[in-house]
Amino acid sequence: MEIEEEIFNNYLVDKDKLEEYGFKKVKEKYKFTKNILDNNFEIIVEYEEKIKGKIIELNFREEFSNFRRENIGAFNKKVKAEFIKLLIDIREKCCERDSFIFPQTKRINKFIYAKYKISPEFLWINLPNYAVYRKNKKWFGIVALVEKNIIDKDSFFTDKVEIINVKVNPLKINKLVKRKGIYEAFHMNKKNWISILLDNTLTDLEIQKLIKDSYDLLK
Repeated sequence: MEIEEEIFNNYLVDKDKLEEYGFKKVKEKYKFTKNILDNNFEIIVEYEEKIKGKIIELNFREEFSNFRRENIGAFNKKVKAEFIKLLIDIREKCCERDSFIFPQTKRINKFIYAKYKISPEFLWINLPNYAVYRKNKKWFGIVALVEKNIIDKDSFFTDKVEIINVKVNPLKINKLVKRKGIYEAFHMNKKNWISILLDNTLTDLEIQKLIKDSYDLLK
């Protein structure tokens, strides 16, 4: 695994914070540069779909990649330490944690943050895979990792799946729970909430619409 992947794994980049940090936007790409080690090297960090970095040796205007080797000497360790230090600082100041498992859960979490600037809250130490989203202290979404047969009574599978509970108009619940991938709410009031599988049974757009409705139901 590359250094960048290891540092930014399970983190979402906030583009606004990148610009506040000092990244310059050119079309869809963000770029940040910093000179290190008495201006002998330049770190270039870019973000488009993911964070990538490289180091330029300024005396020769060539990319310096020795620090990425497995067995390196003291000097390369020093260069590597500067590279890692900058990436971690960017992560801490420009990113939000994403601790979910399923790809669709990660995309939905990214959507919620992009639209509402709301991050998941992990409130229970004994339930690290449970997260809530709040608007004015009221919940409009709850993600949970559960065994599939707990929510799908017709399923024989005990595989773990991620779900999101959302608030809905009580008049729509009977119709919604007839759809594949939507169930009566897990651990919530079944008159006002539903559970949605986050395994691509429903499209992202369909789930986003239900999340928007849930958010709008909270005054």
